[in-house]
Amino acid sequence: MSGTEPGLLLLISAPSGAGKTTVCQNLLAADSNLVRAVTCTTRAAREGEQNGRDYYFLSEEEFHARLERGEFLESALVYGNRYGTLKSEIERLLVKGQNVLLNIDVQGVANLRDCAAREPLLARSLVTVFLTPSSWTELERRLRIRGSDSDRVIEARLRSAADELAASFRFDYLVLSESMDEDRRRIECILTAEMLRRHRVKLPAALEREAKERERCG
Repeated sequence: MSGTEPGLLLLISAPSGAGKTTVCQNLLAADSNLVRAVTCTTRAAREGEQNGRDYYFLSEEEFHARLERGEFLESALVYGNRYGTLKSEIERLLVKGQNVLLNIDVQGVANLRDCAAREPLLARSLVTVFLTPSSWTELERRLRIRGSDSDRVIEARLRSAADELAASFRFDYLVLSESMDEDRRRIECILTAEMLRRHRVKLPAALEREAKERERCG
């Protein structure tokens, strides 16, 4: 690795309908040093999506082969389609000093947290944020105003939300969602605070020498 301090790996997770996709888009638009990691999927590309920009679109066979070779930091089966995050993709961005944004479910966060326990680069970089509306009523309202799901699907998503909320206790930060602008602002504050942690900030050389000398002298 170069002398550049590795970037942050910012994981954002939320119950379906909480608005995390929009918040992530707003964060990326506002911060040129925050980049989206391109993940892999076996689902078909939707209209307007491009391979390598939106996702790496893989066949079931290719996805399974990469999984067998241990190339994924995390993977999951979601509504019949497989999704995964390539270790090489994350490491390539982090070692360049870029902050990397991942929008994944709580299962993926748990898997990445386990990987970080074995990988020093990930352990140094990982920051996890759970985003959620402050009530069931608001969560259901957001699911319904999307207008894309049946009542049956909405009920299933609400049941899943209970399990997702239980996992929130293992995240570094909890953001109770308000407006999209406020959600973005709060997560930007988290990024700023994490970038100012002592192990990530170096004193100017002259101050560093003086500080170390004073420390040696007690």
